[in-house]
Amino acid sequence: MFLNILFLAVGFVILIAGADYLVNGSSSIAKKFGVSNLAIGLTVVAFGTSMPELLVSVQSSFKGFNDAAFGNVIGSNNFNLLFILGIAGIIYPLVVQRNTVKYEVPLSLLAAGVLFLLVNDTILYGSAPFTVTSSTGATTEYTGVLSRIDAVILLLFFVGFLVYIYRSMKTTSDYSDENSIKIYKTPIAILMVLGGLAGLVGGANLVVENAVELAKSFGLSEKLIGLTILAAGTSLPELATSCVAAYKRNTDIAIGNVVGSNIFNIFFILGVTGVINPVPYNTALNFDLYVLMASTVLLMIFMFTLNTRKLDRWEAVLMLLAYIVYTVMLIGIDNGTVAL
Repeated sequence: MFLNILFLAVGFVILIAGADYLVNGSSSIAKKFGVSNLAIGLTVVAFGTSMPELLVSVQSSFKGFNDAAFGNVIGSNNFNLLFILGIAGIIYPLVVQRNTVKYEVPLSLLAAGVLFLLVNDTILYGSAPFTVTSSTGATTEYTGVLSRIDAVILLLFFVGFLVYIYRSMKTTSDYSDENSIKIYKTPIAILMVLGGLAGLVGGANLVVENAVELAKSFGLSEKLIGLTILAAGTSLPELATSCVAAYKRNTDIAIGNVVGSNIFNIFFILGVTGVINPVPYNTALNFDLYVLMASTVLLMIFMFTLNTRKLDRWEAVLMLLAYIVYTVMLIGIDNGTVAL
């Protein structure tokens, strides 16, 4: 068990370091080609900070850890909204651009709704449940699945999101800090990108293998481990980015990073995962999807109360408390002391 904990921690460190090298190397290359800071932030940085979720979800799917594949993404989104925005908003009240409130937050709500409609085959459409047999011979009955067609639909929504970003860049001013991105020599930048990708792959493998082993040793379910340990661990890049941005009073990046990541996670990460390998869906995760949709609505309400387009400290405290209550409920549901 000690080795599992050690390798899990090492895996997370490698994941975060890999994402950091990938973002810095890619940003340097993009800057050399004259790509704007805003475009880099919305594409390269967003992709880099979401790479841990992508690698963990894909590897979980291939290894048959289906609950962990979905739980990682849904749990990361809940962690982003409630925990990260809670901490960042306590550090400094978050004021955002009008477009974030008007378009991007509702789009993240749409992403959760679309996922719910695509994976609840039996509940919504009366499809017959199906049984999946693992490599160990254990059988599990599922009432939903993210098929390749469903995954393509998610990716089409992601393309629409990229079109929105492209159009927004035409009407949004660029960041003024030209020194925010460090320029490296091209060979070094390329090595950073390759090393970052290698770190992400290796780190994701360590995290998935050892997190599932720990779950088994503690009697925890794959679903719980995906919604908590994997979700929090793979969201560390977003946590660091938003907290530093809030501390530096760059509140638009602090909240935009989270909302953009949530859209990216569902449309792109689950889209890619499902195209590579269709993933059976455990409808017990619907509770967590309900929490995600409710949390997004709560954020929209907070953005329109008292100070328009601002998340005040007391609202951030409420979001953080909501995440604590949610986590306690997850543990209770998993050990049978809380019934839905």
